[in-house]
Amino acid sequence: MTGEYIQPEDVAELTGMSLKALGYLRWHGGGPKFYKPTPRTILYKRAEVLAWLEASALTQTGVPA
Repeated sequence: MTGEYIQPEDVAELTGMSLKALGYLRWHGGGPKFYKPTPRTILYKRAEVLAWLEASALTQTGVPA
């Protein structure tokens, strides 16, 4: 399902990032788009997380992302 919503724990598992790193990215606006339907609920769309990962692909090191 392309509109499947997942929780931060699922994003952490999918990306290999820690929950703390995801929180940092949310705070600084550098991560995948997220949704906050209530003050204590954070959700991501799986397809948007995967698209964010794909957009970060590089072919060599030393080149700014």
